[in-house]
Amino acid sequence: MRKDPFHHMTDQQLLGRYYEDHNNEWLGSLLQRYTLLLFGVCMKYLHNEEDARDCVQQIFVKVITELAKYRVEYFKSWIYTIARNHCLMRLRDQHGRSTELTDSLLAAWDEEPGKNRHWEKEQLLQWMAQALEELGKEQKLCVILFYLEKKSYQEIAGNTGFSLLQVKSYIQNGKRNLKIAIEKKAREGSNG
Repeated sequence: MRKDPFHHMTDQQLLGRYYEDHNNEWLGSLLQRYTLLLFGVCMKYLHNEEDARDCVQQIFVKVITELAKYRVEYFKSWIYTIARNHCLMRLRDQHGRSTELTDSLLAAWDEEPGKNRHWEKEQLLQWMAQALEELGKEQKLCVILFYLEKKSYQEIAGNTGFSLLQVKSYIQNGKRNLKIAIEKKAREGSNG
């Protein structure tokens, strides 16, 4: 893990700086401090390392989005609450959300003519989850925000600090890479 360049600053100071200039570097440093705590919380609820890592990424996205909306006083207790609620929601909603992401992406892919898919939904969900993990973090973040959180390019750019052009590129490439990865898994599955 990278050494925290702002280790001499308190959470409050980092938050203050972030609210002053909205530079994601302050936020990145703050989130880095709590990665292990968040991972621990997620493991406690989900009992699965891959799910927990995925959840930590999603919590980061949520934190970035929420902090843009309002001021937080006590970061540690706030982020702990966000993490706990997110895990509970995920447990309750796990199947539904996976299905939603799959459906959104399939709808986008099915706009392409000449594609005839006969994959089982459960199998597809499994491939989707694996393929999502294989994406670069920028692509994964943008794909989740766009297809699951239903954010616009503009909102994603605002939340992540990426330019509109980057956001568009990450989503298009992420979608294409997911499709390639899933079709590869489908071929391997039918050969195996």
